[in-house]
Parts: sequence; structure tokens; C-alpha cells
Amino acid sequence: MSWLVTGGAGYIGSHVVRALREAEMEVVVLDDLSTGFEQFLPPGVAFEHGSVLDAKLVDHTLHEHDVDGVIHVAGFKYAGVSVERPLHTYEQNVSAMVTLLKCMEAVGADKLVFSSSAATFGTPDVDLVTEETPTMPESPYGETKLIGEWMLRAAGAATGLKHTSLRYFNVVGSGTDDLFDASPHNLFPLVFDMLLRGDTPRINGDDYPTPDGTCVRDYIHVADLAQAHVAAAQRLASGESVERVYNLGSGGGTSVRQIMDTVREVTGIDFEPTIAPRRAGDPARIVASGELAARDLGWEMRHSLRDMVESAWRARQAAGAAYPAR
Repeated sequence: MSWLVTGGAGYIGSHVVRALREAEMEVVVLDDLSTGFEQFLPPGVAFEHGSVLDAKLVDHTLHEHDVDGVIHVAGFKYAGVSVERPLHTYEQNVSAMVTLLKCMEAVGADKLVFSSSAATFGTPDVDLVTEETPTMPESPYGETKLIGEWMLRAAGAATGLKHTSLRYFNVVGSGTDDLFDASPHNLFPLVFDMLLRGDTPRINGDDYPTPDGTCVRDYIHVADLAQAHVAAAQRLASGESVERVYNLGSGGGTSVRQIMDTVREVTGIDFEPTIAPRRAGDPARIVASGELAARDLGWEMRHSLRDMVESAWRARQAAGAAYPAR
């Protein structure tokens, strides 16, 4: 029996794959390499190149590798871009989930961990987001993730699918120097690349009602996130009960100013970020509680902000001139 990781050659997925291997769990990867890299896969991991939308390939993968459960990481994850490409986002995140669930039902694979998103919440008007906070997504991306959760709930009721969804905010850092975040939309790679070009990073607004005036968000280390996915898979495999959804949050949050200060200390590049006007719709603070995940999945923030920046910077430096533009 093995676990399929969709999107397992991507930044998050590759960390999940390595965490599964460390837990001595059999794993196979399905990835179309639209944002992932085959070199992220450890030696010996079975790899199927293609899309979750390809029902024949998904069916073949499930059969060929005797897949018992799936960790579904693959998807189109850029909230801002999803507004410009809504149909593409729905195809990649909703149509693909339909294909996956149909194929799983056909072969009897009855366990699924869904890598969801805190974008399902939209802009909650609470100091601390919990699993009970109303979901009001504000982008096609957030909508598709919420629909994915709905589909799992419906499939669970209809077929007995065992499932849980993990919601999280900003994922940063690196668990090993050969795995890096190459996204053109994520804060850390954006800041690093600006500094390496000699440009000055920017803070959008420093007059928010927060301790240092800049926005406060949840940032979690990718290795901690990967461990949570593995813990959820292990709990499903053992037949233990799980909640329908878990938030993976810090409970405290980190400000943009704190990140910039830590980046300056870690990189040794002296800079003072420019202050730009606020971006429309940016709330002062969005932070989630991880108490429920701590209870059931052993979730905890094992890495400090400095750990996050240092590990991400090491991986970026290790990539060197070969660092790909996405």
C-alpha cells in the first residue's frame, strides 16, 4: 500500500514527500511540473508525469502503485492571479478534484488529506481565526478550495471516504537546502530576488493598528506544514477519528516589518524598505489558532522566524544562478 502525493514535485509537495519517506511510508508522486521540479524528488520515489485532470493517468497511477490514500497538494494556488484566470483556477482546483475522487472511488482508495487554504476565510473580522470562523472567500482561488472541502464532505457521506482538510496561510522556509520556493508571488523569494538585483523591497502601509504599524500574518515553516500532512495521513491510516478541517496557525503572527528586519540580519544586506500606500483590502491582522491541530496532529511551530528566513536564504543561495524564474 502506498500514498499518492499530487503536486509532489512542488515546493510544498516535495517537503511532504520527504516527510513521508522519513516516516517510512511508501509514496508515489503525480505532478505535471507546471510549477514543480523533478529534481526535488528523492531517489527511488515513483513518479508519474502528468495532470490530475487526466483520468486515465490518475487511474493508472492508483492501480499501478497500489495506492490506498492520497495527499492532494496539486492545484493553482495564486489568489491574485485567480481573479484574472477564474476558469483556469476552477478547472485546476475543482474539475481536477472531481477526477481524483471518481478514480479513488473506482479503485477503493478511501483516505484523502486535502491541502486547503486559509483563503477560504476571506477577510475575517476576528482577532484569532478558528475552525468555526465563517468562510467567506474573496477570490476564485479561495472559492475553489472551499468547494474542494465541500466535495470531500459530500463524498464522505456518500461513499465513506475518510478525509480531512488542512487550512494554512503563508508557507516559508526550507527543510533542506536543495528544496526552494521559486514562486514569483510569494514574499520570501520576491524579497530575496529584489535584494540580489540591488532593488529595495517595499512595505505596503505602515500605519495599521498593529504594534509596529505593518500588517500581521501567520507564517509557518514548510517542514512543519509537511509534518502536519503526514500526521493527518497516519491518523487516517490508523482509523483514528479526525476533524473535517484543521487550521495550521501560529496563534500570534508576524509583522511584515519583523520579516524585513530578520531578512536584513540574516542576509547581511543592509537595506531600509520603502513605504508604499496600503493595498486595498489588506486587513491589519489575520492570525489563526492551531489548537485543534495540536490536539489531534501534534501540530506545533517548531521553527522560529529566524529559522524560516535562514533556511529559505540558504536554499536560495544553493540554487545560485540556476534558480528558475516562474
